[in-house]
Amino acid sequence: MDQGQPRVGVGVFVVRDGQFLMGRRRGAHGAGTWSVPGGHLEYGESFEDAAAREVVEETGLEVGGLRVAAVTNDVFAAEGRHYVTVWMVGECPDGEPEILEPAKFVDQGWFGFEHLPEPLFLPWVQLLSSPFLTDVRRQVELGNSVTRGSGPRR
Repeated sequence: MDQGQPRVGVGVFVVRDGQFLMGRRRGAHGAGTWSVPGGHLEYGESFEDAAAREVVEETGLEVGGLRVAAVTNDVFAAEGRHYVTVWMVGECPDGEPEILEPAKFVDQGWFGFEHLPEPLFLPWVQLLSSPFLTDVRRQVELGNSVTRGSGPRR
């Protein structure tokens, strides 16, 4: 990866009943840490399309009502990586998540902000200290009521 070129990452809060899905990462980047599903924004993709694609690829779940909730600037100095992470929130009222990319995630579970697993992936540390956290928490806790009138679900 070129150290001079930041990449755009997308992290997705898959919300159900006031909780969200998290997985423990596997692989060189953030191995052993916990985060929500996500990945890289591809050329020409909207944030919503990238979020929906990544969640389906990683978990098999379909997420609706996707919207941007926060942005963090995440520099992994030791790895020579720099990401701008776009945090999305969307609802998934049914279905059970599967680990469809075992090379990327090894465990999954539903969590709330009061009981986060540890250790957390660096972008999470950034998010928890950001001014966006209050709004993200509100959107997660309110779930479907936030998206009323926001258009069709995927």
